[in-house]
Parts: sequence; structure tokens; C-alpha cells
Amino acid sequence: MEAEYDFSQGKRGAIEPTASGKTRITIRLDDDVLAWFREQVHLAGGGNYQTLINDALRQYIQQSHEPLEATLRRVVREELERANQ
Repeated sequence: MEAEYDFSQGKRGAIEPTASGKTRITIRLDDDVLAWFREQVHLAGGGNYQTLINDALRQYIQQSHEPLEATLRRVVREELERANQ
């Protein structure tokens, strides 16, 4: 360990730059919601809970623009898949 370090060329902020098309924000989530997403990532064997939250939000947005007929067809397909497992 050195007696003194030179931080004159140091830069503040994240070590890795944010990917293009992404914005860093601060958001407050309920503890149980955050715990659920973290648990899902843990059960899957790893990953990033923030990516999982982003995917869930994206899926919600896509479904909210889905016509009723398409929603019903999707739900029926999902239920049939579950029944066949």
C-alpha cells in the first residue's frame, strides 16, 4: 500500500458509461416488490433485477396497446400451455 495516492486525473461518476438508449434514474419501489424481482433473478440462477423490472414494464406497455381480441387469444394460449405441462 502506498503512503499517498494521486487522484488528480480521477473522474467522478459511474465507472462504466450508461448504454445508449438508457437513462439513469432514481425510483422508489416498495420493499416487497423489489424483493420479489430479486428473488426471481436468484431463482433463475442469476441476472440483473433491474433488467427484469425493465422487461416487465416493457411487457405492460406492449399489452396495454394490445386490442382486446389479441389479449384474449394470448391469455388462452398461455393457459393452454400451462395445462399441457
